Amino acid sequence: MVRLRTPSRIHITLIDLNGAIGRLDGGVGLALEEPHIEIRVREHDSLVIKGVTVNGERFRISAEKMVSYCRKGAEIEVISDYESHVGLGSGTQISLAVGKAFSEIYGLNLTTRQIAEIMGRGGTSGIGVAVFDHGGLIVDGGHSIKEKKDFLPSSASKAKPAPLIARLDFPDWDIVLAIPELKGFFGDEEVNLFQKSCPVPLDDVREICHLILMKMLPAVVEADLDSLGVAIKRIQELGFKKAEVEQYGELIKGCFDLADCVGMSSTGPTVYAITDTGAKEIERSFRDYFKEKGYGCRSLVTKARNRGVEIEV
Repeated sequence: MVRLRTPSRIHITLIDLNGAIGRLDGGVGLALEEPHIEIRVREHDSLVIKGVTVNGERFRISAEKMVSYCRKGAEIEVISDYESHVGLGSGTQISLAVGKAFSEIYGLNLTTRQIAEIMGRGGTSGIGVAVFDHGGLIVDGGHSIKEKKDFLPSSASKAKPAPLIARLDFPDWDIVLAIPELKGFFGDEEVNLFQKSCPVPLDDVREICHLILMKMLPAVVEADLDSLGVAIKRIQELGFKKAEVEQYGELIKGCFDLADCVGMSSTGPTVYAITDTGAKEIERSFRDYFKEKGYGCRSLVTKARNRGVEIEV
C-alpha cells in the first residue's frame, strides 16, 4: 500500500503566446499546501475507486490509462481532493498521483515526466508537473516551435512537459484563495480562447519577461512583497492573462483592488491574494465582494508548499 499527498497550485501566468523567438508557452506558478490531493492505493486484481470525491471520473480515467500501460489493477481510496476547472490544477495532480502510485506499488520506476506523457499532461504548462516533484515557485521554459506549432491548452496539446527553468523557495506569507461558484473555462471554450487571443502582442510578452526576471523572482528571493505585488498586478493586464481575466467581464477585475498583491489563477475563476498581514480580513472582503455580485464563494487561507509530493509506503 502507498499513500500520496500532492500540492495544489496557482498558475500565475503563461509567458509567451506570441512565438516570434521560436518558443511558445512558458509559465510561472506556485505550489500550495491547501487544497490538496491525497490517496491510498494498493494492489488489486481489478480497478476499484472508493472514498468521497468530486473527481470520480478523473480518477477513473487516470487509473485506466495506467491499467492499459502496465496491465495491472489497483484499489484507489480518495482521502482528499478538490474541485476541477477552478484554476488550481487538480487534473494534473490527480493524474500524476495515480500514475506515481502505480509506479510505486508495481516497481515501474517511472519518472514524473514519463507519467505526465502517459497521462497526456503538461503539453502547454509545465507548472503542475514541476510542483508535483519540487514544490515552491516554478518557472518553466515552454516548447520549441519545432515541437509545438499551435496555441493550445495543455488538455489539447500532445507536446512533452515543458522543462524546468527556475525553482525558488517561497516566503512564509499567507495566501488567500477565493473560489467563486461560477463556471471556469475548459474544454472547447479553453481551446477557443487560445485560438481567439493568440498570438498576443510581442510587446506584452517582452514586458511579462521583464517583470518575471527583474521584478518577481528577485522579490521572492528578497522577500519583497511590495515588488511582488507590483509584478503580479501588472501581469493581469498583459498578454494571455489579460484575455483570461476578460472572459469574466468586470467581475474578476473588481477583486484586484481588495489587496496589494492579487491575481487570477490560470483561466480562473479562483482569485488569490498574497499577504503578510490581515489575511482573514482579505478573505472576508473576497467573500463579501462575490456575494454582492450574486455568487457564492468558498475561501481559505493557505501557505506556499516548498516541497513536492509526499509518499509513504
